[in-house]
Amino acid sequence: MNKNQNGFTLLEAIIALVLISVTGIALLNWVNTNLLTLRQVQKIQQRQLATRNALEFIETVDLEDRKYGEEIVGIYTFKWETRTVEELKNGSGFFLMALYDVQIEVLTEQELLASFNIRQVAFKSIELPDYYF
Repeated sequence: MNKNQNGFTLLEAIIALVLISVTGIALLNWVNTNLLTLRQVQKIQQRQLATRNALEFIETVDLEDRKYGEEIVGIYTFKWETRTVEELKNGSGFFLMALYDVQIEVLTEQELLASFNIRQVAFKSIELPDYYF
């Protein structure tokens, strides 16, 4: 063999390829892990937004008249079912009040985003006597 040889030997080239491959695999695993984490964070954010929208929506529903139902609002479908905890009774002032356990499901086209229970107070105003006017 000539000692003045230039270039890489076969062993050096194989070692370089192994090092490049190991580094590439580690980099791809890191990117894949970050993408999976990003998807999970996006799903959590979507679930939180859907839950907030459902809570805002259920406040607009008269639970005394609509004990259960399904409503499509934007991209969400809200399904709810109530169970009476306390019947309508006199509250303070000129209102009748009731307490309901509400089971709410929030769906998109195919996917259940959130399912939760809340306790909701419903109230109806009582006719005021004439002497208050």
